Amino acid sequence: MGRKGSPRSPQAEGGSRAASPPSPLWALPEELLLLICSYLDAQALGRLAQVCRRLRFLSSRDVLWRRIARGCLNSGFTQLGTDLAPGIPVKERVKVSQNWRHGRCQRETVLKWKCNLMPWMELDGEYLYLSQAENIQAYQLCAEGTGLQRHPQAIFSGHQEDVCRFVLVNSHIVSGGGDGSIVLHKLHGSYSVKFSAHEQEVNCVDFQGGLIVSGSRDRTAKVWSLSAGRVGQCLHTVQTEDRVWSIAISPLLSSFVTGTACCGHISPLRIWDLESGQLLTCLGTDFHRGAGVLDVFYETPSLLLSCGYDTYIRYWDIRTSTRKCVQEWEEPHDSALYCIRSDKNHMIASGSSYYGVVRLWDKRQTRCLQSFHLSSPTSSPVYCLRFSTTHLYAALASALHVLDFTAS
Repeated sequence: MGRKGSPRSPQAEGGSRAASPPSPLWALPEELLLLICSYLDAQALGRLAQVCRRLRFLSSRDVLWRRIARGCLNSGFTQLGTDLAPGIPVKERVKVSQNWRHGRCQRETVLKWKCNLMPWMELDGEYLYLSQAENIQAYQLCAEGTGLQRHPQAIFSGHQEDVCRFVLVNSHIVSGGGDGSIVLHKLHGSYSVKFSAHEQEVNCVDFQGGLIVSGSRDRTAKVWSLSAGRVGQCLHTVQTEDRVWSIAISPLLSSFVTGTACCGHISPLRIWDLESGQLLTCLGTDFHRGAGVLDVFYETPSLLLSCGYDTYIRYWDIRTSTRKCVQEWEEPHDSALYCIRSDKNHMIASGSSYYGVVRLWDKRQTRCLQSFHLSSPTSSPVYCLRFSTTHLYAALASALHVLDFTAS
């Protein structure tokens, strides 16, 4: 017999423990729940996700993380609000962004070659395109991990001397070579066009809106047509008074900028009208002799980045009412800067001339955020770098390196 007064267990009453009443929280509309969660920061959202499955799902919604992501480094969102990585959950991008900020990554040398080169590189979602001597080779990126397939999927040739630079635009590659020629390749197919462009090597090219611009050691920049029946026809020849090291067409397709060696003109940065070839403006006049501009990059139609031999990254506001340098960052080891790239929001990556140093910069700070030395003991410049939201690729004289920021 059971003892008198002993309480019965819940199992004895109903066969199972009684369910707890639902939280009043779930009576709220989802729109209101999302509004409440929108006031939380990344750490609070992470803690909320640990409460239960339902809150984990709610707190992982892209709409909550998008505001946070816009303030992060290299999260895929530009200043203009464009999402450059729509296929990746925003929460995951914020997590990877913290690795960029703190320099947490895995390093790997994915390609090596025997002779020293000055490689250039372009990156899309599936392939990495790398110039090696007179050819451009396409390497397929691995679906997972840091690497890429070691054998090229395609080789684009046509130059008699080394490729100096090339661009990848709208399924076309446009390259300039040491032989003074420009070659246009279609990525999918055998179509290619080659034409003689300059008397000396073509140091830089850009391609937008059916037009090619090129710059050369012969102290000229040229505008070329690619319209039907006029392919390879020179529309304008600009006398730059100096060797041209870098060139870029404005996103508005109305002008282009040239970066020169700064040996024959007080300003190595000049903007030209794309339709007429006339000089529109000079950017800055306080460059010392030899402070050549090696790379330029348009963030927006009105904001331009430049770098070069004077060891500075400069940020230019090129609107008509301003047209001045609004911010600058100095390379701490007094090295020339060979290349720059931006996430078009808060982060800049630069490649230095000594020991393969890649630096990450937060534009909201004056000092370098992170540094990575990729070349030791033999010194090599970083001739070119490109990055996605997860990986950074750096091309040195004899190797291609990758930094994988998905590592926890």
